[in-house]
Amino acid sequence: MKKIIFSIGFCLIATFTFAQTELSGQKFGDEVSAGNIKPAAKMEAAMGGKDTADMKIEGKVVEVCKKKGCWMTLEMPNGEPMRVTFKDYAFFMPMDVVGKKVVLDGIAKKQNISVETLRHYAEDAKKSPEEVAKITDPKKELAFEAKGVVILDK
Repeated sequence: MKKIIFSIGFCLIATFTFAQTELSGQKFGDEVSAGNIKPAAKMEAAMGGKDTADMKIEGKVVEVCKKKGCWMTLEMPNGEPMRVTFKDYAFFMPMDVVGKKVVLDGIAKKQNISVETLRHYAEDAKKSPEEVAKITDPKKELAFEAKGVVILDK
C-alpha cells in the first residue's frame, strides 16, 4: 500500500512540476520555457543599471521586416516600438505575425544605433527614399536579441 501511495504522490509531483514548462504556439530558434516572463513594458526596469541582461519577455508585435522577417518591433508604453533581432540571423519571423503576442528568450540591450543601421532598417521597412534621407542622427534605444521566440496561440 505504501508503494502505491508513493507512486501516486510521485506522479502528482511530476505532473505539477512539468505542467508549465512549455509554451503553446509556433516556435522559432531555441526552446523558450515558461516561467519568469516579464512584460516588454517592464524590461528596462528589470535591467536595472545594466546595459545588457539575459531575460524572457512577452509583447505584442507592431511591425516585421517586409523583406524576409529578419527583425520585428514590439509595442512599448512610450509609443516608441522596440526592435527585436534574432541571434546570428538563425531564424526569421513570418510576415503575418503583426498584432500577435510573442514570448522571447534572449538578451535585452540599451544601445546606440548608428545612422547607417537606422537607414538600413528604414529601407527594410520599405520607407520612401525621402524618409530614409531624413535619418541624420544616431538613436539611443532599447533592443532585444532573441535566441528563441514563441508566437502564442492565445
